Amino acid sequence: MSDISSANPAVSSAPLGGPVTMARALNEGLRQAMEDDPKVVIMGEDVGRLGGVFRITDGLQKDFGEDRVIDTPLAESAIIGTAVGLALRGYRPVCEIQFDGFVFPGFDQIVSQVAKIHNRAAGLVRMPITIRIPFGGGIGAIEHHSESPETYFAHTPGLRVVSCSSPSDAYWMIQEAIASDDPVVFFEPKRQYHAAKLPIEPAGTPLDQARVVRPGRDVTVVAYGPTVATALTAAETLKVDGVEAEVIDLRSMSPLDMPTLLDSVRRTGRMVIVHEAPQSFGIGSEIAARVTEQAFYSLEAPVLRVTGFDTPYPPSRLEHDWLPNLDRLLDAVDRIMEF
Repeated sequence: MSDISSANPAVSSAPLGGPVTMARALNEGLRQAMEDDPKVVIMGEDVGRLGGVFRITDGLQKDFGEDRVIDTPLAESAIIGTAVGLALRGYRPVCEIQFDGFVFPGFDQIVSQVAKIHNRAAGLVRMPITIRIPFGGGIGAIEHHSESPETYFAHTPGLRVVSCSSPSDAYWMIQEAIASDDPVVFFEPKRQYHAAKLPIEPAGTPLDQARVVRPGRDVTVVAYGPTVATALTAAETLKVDGVEAEVIDLRSMSPLDMPTLLDSVRRTGRMVIVHEAPQSFGIGSEIAARVTEQAFYSLEAPVLRVTGFDTPYPPSRLEHDWLPNLDRLLDAVDRIMEF
């Protein structure tokens, strides 16, 4: 894969003024990327006149035209396949998958073509495609609309897999993803789209690096996407009991920023990983394995995971019991502190 720090000269350096929602931050990030590079095109179901079901692309077709913001048929395989052809001709396609569970008709194109063409061409051909996927639960939707399929893509060599958790990260990360010469699967936590307005901070953390969003000394809590907010709430709650939790926003699921994770756990001696995807064979499993291999003698307790359950996504009335919530995370920290 290409080096992120040197692959993104087009990323803007001027943040927005005033607090914005994540939805607005993504919209402005896409707009900036399109202004910076005329080869950036957006394509997907209802992304043009409607502005997408979550209105992330609202107004972009009006300002950039139908040739750059393209309403496609309801055919994810065709969306990804067309993007492959565009990328081969020098464009930087940004594909929107309407809901997380709708990505699977395009899965073959992503893992068989998008992820492999660079290697197949011995590095001579780049595949600068960004695939945007709203993911996760918490909005009262059913299966196919509340999935967390990130592990499928993180398991696939040749793909960068990232997730934003704040408006600031959304604004900068989407521009970095589009400017990257590697294919990027960009997971957006849909329940955070309109959760809060926050200011856009100056760019700082590269796309493939984790970030310590709250320092602590007693336990490392690793989260990404929608569970970062849960982890931060837990850290504030734990502080009342004298437990200082260090919260790390993973940001990149592939590649993993192990130096940041290892540095933290070597200081705290304990780690809890939280994500919405089912537990078995997930991102948390991989992190736990690597931490155990590389920092075993620093651990004061086993690495614990707080995740979704190994079942299909439940009906909306049950989703808050299914999702990793504050109580489950606090219980895991209590257990790990007792070792």
